[in-house]
Amino acid sequence: MTSLTTAPPRVFLNPGQDRRVARGHPWAYANEIRMDAATKALPPGIVVQLCRVDGKPLGVGTFNPHALIAFRLFASDPNVVIDRGFFADRLAAALDLRACLFDGPYYRLLHAEADGVPGLVVDRFGAAVVIQASTAGMEALLPAFLSALDDTLAPSVVVLRNDGAGRTLEGLDSYARVAKGTLSGPVEVREDDLTFLADPLAGQKTGWFFDQRDNRAFVGLLCRNVARVLDVYCYAGGFAVAAAAAGARAVIGIDRSEPALVLAKQAAERNGVAARCAFRPAEAFATLESLAAAGERFDVVIADPPAFAKSKKELPSGLKGYRKLARLAAVAVAPKGFLFIASCSHNVEAAAFADEIARGLAAAGRTGRILRAAGAASDHPIHPHLPETGYLKTLTLQLD
Repeated sequence: MTSLTTAPPRVFLNPGQDRRVARGHPWAYANEIRMDAATKALPPGIVVQLCRVDGKPLGVGTFNPHALIAFRLFASDPNVVIDRGFFADRLAAALDLRACLFDGPYYRLLHAEADGVPGLVVDRFGAAVVIQASTAGMEALLPAFLSALDDTLAPSVVVLRNDGAGRTLEGLDSYARVAKGTLSGPVEVREDDLTFLADPLAGQKTGWFFDQRDNRAFVGLLCRNVARVLDVYCYAGGFAVAAAAAGARAVIGIDRSEPALVLAKQAAERNGVAARCAFRPAEAFATLESLAAAGERFDVVIADPPAFAKSKKELPSGLKGYRKLARLAAVAVAPKGFLFIASCSHNVEAAAFADEIARGLAAAGRTGRILRAAGAASDHPIHPHLPETGYLKTLTLQLD
């Protein structure tokens, strides 16, 4: 990292609003900042120094006067320059960490604040890299980051998946494009001894969910030599194919996305389990209700839905959705069978999620025990002052 020659603009906190940031929290909200005329006039995404009311600097980061989260901290040293060298250092540290965790180059390389790059997510698929910039600050800094990425990793393909819903809160447009190289189709994902396919340009998020890696492995253990597995919201077949590869004799995968199901079928073929996998386009709740009416039961049921509560306003309906999903899924589980259920809604706290699952089980007339409560894999680290980065909650249960 280099030091500043010309200091960036200074943004001041209101009186008494410095304690949380001083303790290490990487955000300052708009109502905590002195929004005078000069501050309001700063362009969205500009790099600034954040200062206490007395002028003492607390760090350097990006600022958007129009966003609820107005300031995002990049470094507590206010003299650090957020440039190509800064990002090269962050990338080197992230690569060193992932080298300790994984044998192959298939993982989340940068996980926003937890890896010191607020507003940026980077997933690595071998020689291809998929980037999501969700803030005005990271959008403005993308040229510097892309240069550092070439210096550090030199990927052959770089995809910008800057189409997340959160960008609208930052006043940003939505787009997905190849920024480097060519992409003629899906990319490979290698996980343990299995090979999957991801669509970085049109799939959900970056095309794959590395966060469920450890959970897929654990559920695979439960699927050894079982007769039937049901995977609702199966997407590109991560859980379903892993279950069949572990030994499940028959696996049904359900998803509304037909393009995702094409990838799931191809993954089953690549891993030699196509004969034991059936993938169907359908809606999850309707499928579970239909199976319940038909008296269908499965040894393992997997329910990994998209976020039911994407905002705090959606929290009450989202919690009811998880309760309903748990009720319907529990009915489909055979006695002594297993249920894996997940929430990727960061607005849903772990205790609230567990409570709704328990209520759903009770409504289904089922009892059992929690075998494992887990979050995301280790390539999705959690910022110690930002529990939002620990968004994924999962429960694995055996039902009586």
